[in-house]
Amino acid sequence: MEFSDECLDTFLEHQDQLFDEPVAGSREEAEAFLEDCMAQIVPNIKAVRKVLDESGMDVEGLSNDELEEQSEVFPLPDGTYLLVEG
Repeated sequence: MEFSDECLDTFLEHQDQLFDEPVAGSREEAEAFLEDCMAQIVPNIKAVRKVLDESGMDVEGLSNDELEEQSEVFPLPDGTYLLVEG
């Protein structure tokens, strides 16, 4: 998967929501990390719900806002979402 500069910058800026220590310090490191952990871009919150549900997370009682607040969910400026399993 190819990650846009906006996606990489968002991950770099907010990686502390998922990890106690930085896992990447540059776009190149962020891209390598995201590829290694098979991060994915999903088009909307409905897709976020589906992916998290399929991964075994109990999302049935969560609102869309609560889904966006999950540590593995990174809302992107273009309205899509980056999902990263920690």
